[in-house]
Amino acid sequence: MTDTNKVNTKGMGPGVCVPWDQKAKEFGEILGNKEIVKKEWEQLDAMAYAYLWFWVHR
Repeated sequence: MTDTNKVNTKGMGPGVCVPWDQKAKEFGEILGNKEIVKKEWEQLDAMAYAYLWFWVHR
């Protein structure tokens, strides 16, 4: 098929492209209110998922 690495999606909820736990590790230490950053990330991620879902199922 392809030579790309498959990402393990086991345990990810529906409508998630990149889970918060994984993204938080990439950010490193978050200064300020972590809950605000988490909420905004989850909203952005949900929009990305909806966008991708729309184009794939078109």
